Amino acid sequence: MSEPAPHLLIVDDDERIRDLLRKFLVRQGFLASAARDAAHARRVLSGLEFDLIVMDVMMPGEDGVSLTRALREKLATPILLLTAKGETEDRIKGLEAGADDYLSKPFEPKELLLRINAILRRMPDPAPDAAAPKMLTMGAVRFDIDRAELMRGTDLVRLTATEVQLMRIFAEHLRQPVSRAKLVEDLGRDGGQAQERAVDVQITRLRRKIESDPKQPRYLQTVRGEGYMLAPD
Repeated sequence: MSEPAPHLLIVDDDERIRDLLRKFLVRQGFLASAARDAAHARRVLSGLEFDLIVMDVMMPGEDGVSLTRALREKLATPILLLTAKGETEDRIKGLEAGADDYLSKPFEPKELLLRINAILRRMPDPAPDAAAPKMLTMGAVRFDIDRAELMRGTDLVRLTATEVQLMRIFAEHLRQPVSRAKLVEDLGRDGGQAQERAVDVQITRLRRKIESDPKQPRYLQTVRGEGYMLAPD
């Protein structure tokens, strides 16, 4: 039996764009639902689970960045932000709020499709029950590599798809520096300084979930001139 098609939620206040995106994604083999604003999206998300959310930043009322930040408190669903703003600072705000990626308008539909597929590929696969878990211990925090779960004591710490992929990359290179350029490449992003800065933002967010003192990281370390390194207990 084939796997069910990924179910995407499109959140955009522009009815024309919303409808065009939904029809395009359905033609590409996805299931697609739509919401007209943040309040509508909250109602839809209260009753359905999605594989990915494609969300416009500029919406009346609650904007996409604010909604992303709120959703991250309870959902790990990947979020791709669409923004008409080309400034790096605006993109960084979206990543700091918990978005997995961003795409500036106007964009080519093919690029949107590539970004969506790249994010979905980063989503953790469910581990077989019989598989022995591989665990990384970082003080009070443990990361189960197979299950892609981060635990602080008995509490599950929610990770985004990008954060899971970062942990798996570092797990493959334990106690070895990984350059920002390699992290960009392994995450399936285009190169460039803007993307390397975006990785820095993701590292900062990940440290907040791993470290007892994120400003003085013990486990997810910066190696001057070489990149980042994960050094568990």
